[in-house]
Amino acid sequence: MIACACQVHPYAQIALGILSSAAQLLINQTNLDKAVSGLLDTVRSVYEFLTEKDSINDIDEMKDTLAKIARAISDSAQFINNYSATKSFWKRTAKNIFSETQTVVDGYVKTLDGLMQQYRDRTIRDIQVNTYRILEDLNLDGMAYAGGAGLNTTEKCLDGTRKETLQEIINWINDPDVDAPRVYWLHGQAGRGKSAIAHTIASWIKDVGGLGSCFCFARDRQTERREEKILTTIARDLADRDQSFRRALADVVSKDHSLKTTPDVMQQWQKLILEPLYRITGAIVGNVVVVIDALDESGPDTSREHILSLLASPEAAHLPSNFRILLTSRSLPDIEHVLSTAAHVKAASLDAISGVSAERDIRLYVSTELRRFPEIGTSEVQTIAQKSDGLFEWARLACRFIKPNKPGRTVMERYNEILFPRVGGGGTLLDVMYKTILEDMVPPDETTLARFRSVMQQVMSTFAPLRLDTLNEMRSHFPSEEDHFNMIIILEYMTPLLSGISDRHSVVRPLHASFYDFLNDPSRSGIYFVGVSSIGVHSSLTFASLHILCNDLKFNICGLESSYSCNSEVADLEERVSKNISPHLSYSCQYWADHLQRADYDSRLAMLVKTFVGCEKLLFWLEVLCLLDGLGHATSALASTISWLQGKEDVEDALMLAQDGIKFVQNFGGIISHSTPHLYISALPFTPSNTKLSRMLMPKFSHLVSVVVGGQKEWPAAQVALQGHTRSVNSVGFSSDGKRIVSGSDDKTVRIWDAERGVRIGGPLEGHTHWVNSVGFSSDGKRIVSGSDDNTVRIWDAERGVQIGGPLEGHT
Repeated sequence: MIACACQVHPYAQIALGILSSAAQLLINQTNLDKAVSGLLDTVRSVYEFLTEKDSINDIDEMKDTLAKIARAISDSAQFINNYSATKSFWKRTAKNIFSETQTVVDGYVKTLDGLMQQYRDRTIRDIQVNTYRILEDLNLDGMAYAGGAGLNTTEKCLDGTRKETLQEIINWINDPDVDAPRVYWLHGQAGRGKSAIAHTIASWIKDVGGLGSCFCFARDRQTERREEKILTTIARDLADRDQSFRRALADVVSKDHSLKTTPDVMQQWQKLILEPLYRITGAIVGNVVVVIDALDESGPDTSREHILSLLASPEAAHLPSNFRILLTSRSLPDIEHVLSTAAHVKAASLDAISGVSAERDIRLYVSTELRRFPEIGTSEVQTIAQKSDGLFEWARLACRFIKPNKPGRTVMERYNEILFPRVGGGGTLLDVMYKTILEDMVPPDETTLARFRSVMQQVMSTFAPLRLDTLNEMRSHFPSEEDHFNMIIILEYMTPLLSGISDRHSVVRPLHASFYDFLNDPSRSGIYFVGVSSIGVHSSLTFASLHILCNDLKFNICGLESSYSCNSEVADLEERVSKNISPHLSYSCQYWADHLQRADYDSRLAMLVKTFVGCEKLLFWLEVLCLLDGLGHATSALASTISWLQGKEDVEDALMLAQDGIKFVQNFGGIISHSTPHLYISALPFTPSNTKLSRMLMPKFSHLVSVVVGGQKEWPAAQVALQGHTRSVNSVGFSSDGKRIVSGSDDKTVRIWDAERGVRIGGPLEGHTHWVNSVGFSSDGKRIVSGSDDNTVRIWDAERGVQIGGPLEGHT
């Protein structure tokens, strides 16, 4: 059937692929209940109708209806596939199996009948496809998830553009060859439209009910360390779309809850992706398509080292034959080095797209964007398309510039400025465009330029993108009065370059990552150079954050009534957090110390730091971090504070309080993360009485219980108990930076631990066949060596958690 449909829209081809896969999966089903057999007959009749020659020939004009049919068929197939497990669940919950089955089947049959009638009549009506989900208690709560990293349909390609590239990707997805490459790497220079293609494919897969996930990196979200959540997020997405995968995944994490939050990408890959997939081989309808967009924006090389390693691994080469990974990035050296030599990676470059094809697509885009301006005719559209040189981002900027957004010049005058820009010198096409737009928006007088740099430094220096009102609120606390202006006076006309200006509910961020690069390179941006690494802006942001903490933090900020409930049991906790913890307070709590670390020492700033750590606001800060599920920020923030204050005068009390704060979190972090009120009713009363922290805080909370006899006076010598080995521990060692511990045990394993948080990093290193007697880190912390009673020495990759080479043998 797919071969007959090679001329139809690629979107329709995805739907046909899902339809065919689902039908073939169900065609041999036997021993079904009568009601389910009826659904199978409906699926069969739909399949037979759509594979008729006349139906295929007319499929293009009805592709949206076809997508809904595919989604309903896919859901039906998943229901039938999981029917035996569903019946078992209904039986356990004392439900009427026949009644429940009939209700679900009737819903699918009614939907399919309505869609098929719509297809035959060539009419468009709003028929909703209701997906049925078994309400089985498969607990995936608490699994790390990268919010905001998913599909963005506003970034899709304009329909009719990128046809050849999209068709090639669809052909690869639908390729039935069991040896088809599992990874497709789409690369090219900035502005070529890689992300638009990625979001188009992800959107199409979702529309037709296919199983998949879309995960996007972003340069301005690097502090979120999305690379550590990539596969937990993808696994959760797949589980939300497929019940069999969800059941397999829930079974895996039920045996090791640490997998839900592990930052170990290699362990995520093995346990959360590969193991569930192989448990349900043959049960998934259609192809599984995972889209990973903008890998080059993950951060430095080290941020994606493990992701590249697993993409190039033999396991990736031998993924189930219906599994596909679409990856987009610029062709950076580290990415090129790993992916270009992997036989199971199909590489395609947008830089190699024919000029005729790229120009045609951009011509269609420009004519659509500027269609309401009669001055822009066919020849003008053609000229813009030729000038773009295949860069979609340039064409987008050109259209935004030509559209009148301020008085003074006609459409044609603005069009001519694009063709003959006033800026001199060379530079890339995008650089010239950025300079042209900035020249138009930012007058070159010193006051305006200074304000422009100040505003863009703030936008580019925050560790997470913020809305305009939040940015303005923080700016109002900057130490210099001349910075207390409304940022809109600079940003008002920057909608061609930034989001979040006209739509105040969105965060302010560059619409394209190349604008960051431009502003951060003085040789490219000239007078518009911003320099994101400016120490001054970090100092201002630290001032602002600490002022906000001192002003806005308060006791029991979300009004929690009881300590009997853990945080996860407070039904409206998310709503309370949103109502009571403002975005600027949330940001300040999480990132004040990151800005402090990058600021020069300043006596006024030091006074503010001392004020904050020297009062009960310190405890209120920990309360907010618990409510934001961000207590992990606390120890590193206080450690940064100690480092920043070290060696300065009159800071002894602040240093002692910060050190006590770290020990407080290490000792009581588990309790207060579980139930925030226990910060006050359990943790604080049991704080050792001779500590600076206890002497400072206890008088401020007069109605707490007190420990009369037997209480600790000093912090215990043993700060953290590392538990996990099942037999005697024979050897331990610290990494040179003091952040990790390695241990060897009679249980024949080597384990790595986070020395600050007291948690295991990754799984046990297994391979020794007898007791492990000796372990140690290499001086650079990248390798571990272990010696065992099995007469071997083994070397391990400390970051990936795998053995390097075979055992070193020779000892007797």
